[in-house]
Amino acid sequence: MPDLAELPVIEAMKAEGTTDRHMVLNMGPQHPSTHGVLRLVLEIDGEIVLRLVPEIGYLHTGIEKTCEAKFYQQVVPLTDRIDYLSPMANNLCYCLAVEKLLQLEIPPRAQWIRVLLAELTRLNSHLVWLGTHAMDVGALTLLLYTFREREDILRIFEDVAGQRMMTSYFRIGGLALEPPLDFFDRVDAFIRGFPERIDEYSNLLTGNPIFMNRLKGVGVLSAADAIALGVTGANMRGSGVDFDVRRDIPYSSYEKFDFKVPVSTVGDCWARYEVRLEEMRQSVKIVQQALHGMPEGPIKADAPKVVLPEREKMKTQMEALIHHFKIVTEGFAVPAGEVYQSIESPRGQMGYYVVSDGTAKPWRVHMRNPSFASLQALETMCKGRMLSDVVAAIGSIDIVLGEIDR
Repeated sequence: MPDLAELPVIEAMKAEGTTDRHMVLNMGPQHPSTHGVLRLVLEIDGEIVLRLVPEIGYLHTGIEKTCEAKFYQQVVPLTDRIDYLSPMANNLCYCLAVEKLLQLEIPPRAQWIRVLLAELTRLNSHLVWLGTHAMDVGALTLLLYTFREREDILRIFEDVAGQRMMTSYFRIGGLALEPPLDFFDRVDAFIRGFPERIDEYSNLLTGNPIFMNRLKGVGVLSAADAIALGVTGANMRGSGVDFDVRRDIPYSSYEKFDFKVPVSTVGDCWARYEVRLEEMRQSVKIVQQALHGMPEGPIKADAPKVVLPEREKMKTQMEALIHHFKIVTEGFAVPAGEVYQSIESPRGQMGYYVVSDGTAKPWRVHMRNPSFASLQALETMCKGRMLSDVVAAIGSIDIVLGEIDR
């Protein structure tokens, strides 16, 4: 293992005039509060942070490059693994991008089910964030509460997709399968009781003096800095920037849903906590609207050369069997062109840039993931603050290293 003093980032710090009284501290990449394999190199004076340099790459997967060797439909399972706490958000963004290239019209029922599952995914992700963030600053009990509800959501995912986490349920052109008969009843039963659980989390934390002291006035990010650094999502809205892709650039029928976008102007860790807590309440409202207004009809687009046919048709129609065989073995050609599609993931604005050369495999797939931009704002939040505040700031920005190191 190389000497810490010999690493390039340390040498750069020395070249900029670090004095002998300053200490260079290594945090990670296995530190429990870095929320993944993230390494932070900190220059400190006593307990005051003078400089903070994130060092990434410990979880690099090469997913973007792997996409170029797969048929378009084979890329969907790869997108699950980018942000493993919100796989359906990645599924949705990629499918929307390819569907835009194909100019596919997605049936209303498929769009509404996508919205419903995307919001359940947001709840799933926010529950993990809330439990781990509270644990980072000393509130250990809440993790057990949040994972109790998360388990209910994962069971719903398993019911509809057969998998708890890497669901791969969304497909180019619609959905993989019609949801099971009891699916909507199970979602309704969960969502009716969930607001009380949010109140329970709030009662445990919002009035807790220790939790408040660890978050209020800590990790401040101004609106100007958030915009300049490309920060999006709850981290940006916590700094007073009122923007949400679901409302301002609607996709998958979000324009038909009534919800509020919570915003705070304070910009500290506490503001980001309050914004995400309210986002969970708004996701409940969206899921309820999706349940009560769910359209009837097909769950797949009418595109036999792109969408796999129903299995019953394959048993009786030779043409359906041929289409199935050709899609699985040869893929389907996508018209040449390039497209960018963005959505509002649990961590902020996620974008997929897909370039087609007219073949059955993408020429280029690039993901614009929100965690990368949020991480580069960490130094701005922590400079001049206590070393102990770094842990609170990392937890408040809700990063996933799978997004950053793809």
